[in-house]
Amino acid sequence: MKKIIIIALLSLFYLMAVPSITAFALDGNKILKQVDRNLNPESFEMYRKLINIEPDGTKKEFVMFSIKKGKNKIASIFLSPASEKGRSTLRIGENMWLYIPNVGRPLRITSLQSVTGGVFNNSDIMRVDYSAEYNCEKIETTKKGHTLYLKAKIKNVAYETVNMFIDSEKLLPHKIECYAASGMLIKNLYFKNIKDFGDGVVRPAIIETDSPLYKGYKSYIVFAKVKKRELADEIFSLNYMNKIDGLR
Repeated sequence: MKKIIIIALLSLFYLMAVPSITAFALDGNKILKQVDRNLNPESFEMYRKLINIEPDGTKKEFVMFSIKKGKNKIASIFLSPASEKGRSTLRIGENMWLYIPNVGRPLRITSLQSVTGGVFNNSDIMRVDYSAEYNCEKIETTKKGHTLYLKAKIKNVAYETVNMFIDSEKLLPHKIECYAASGMLIKNLYFKNIKDFGDGVVRPAIIETDSPLYKGYKSYIVFAKVKKRELADEIFSLNYMNKIDGLR
């Protein structure tokens, strides 16, 4: 009888321990890299509409054609409105530039500035892989999914820490909280409307943001025609910023 009780207790202990062991075994950085790939192919092109909404309901819209390669290279050109047409942006790692046709040369910009105004900053608009900027320091798992607690591993990032809430089956984020070094919440990002873009690209088609620092303001990015495309490295250079429109 004692032997049966001992076996039963050991079995119960094992069952109780399994979830903890499983959670402990999860590698947050590997999950983060997979989230990056699920959000974006390794090399691709896309169209985006960025919409800024002010507290009085006033809207301003921007349409961009963008290309991205690898973990940390992205370039875009503005197609509308007319006042922005021909402007282009380039990001390589931590470095960002804005090209204005009338100026005729690329200008340095920073991650916390915004080429469109509104709640999205340049880091959001010129988003590279999260794994290029952050390390996962902790992961929590519940029935609702995984929460990745990310900390910046490079300088000049827009957010010191990021909490990423992801679907554990799709490995796609549904919400991201962005914090300053002081621990203050800077903004929330909401990933919505998962769409099949074809060729294995299934990702949210809308990113919405709000911020306690900009009460009453909201911004959206709507993604369209996201598709894989092989891109040469020389495209992501200062000399090519005035030629990006030719890639469409």
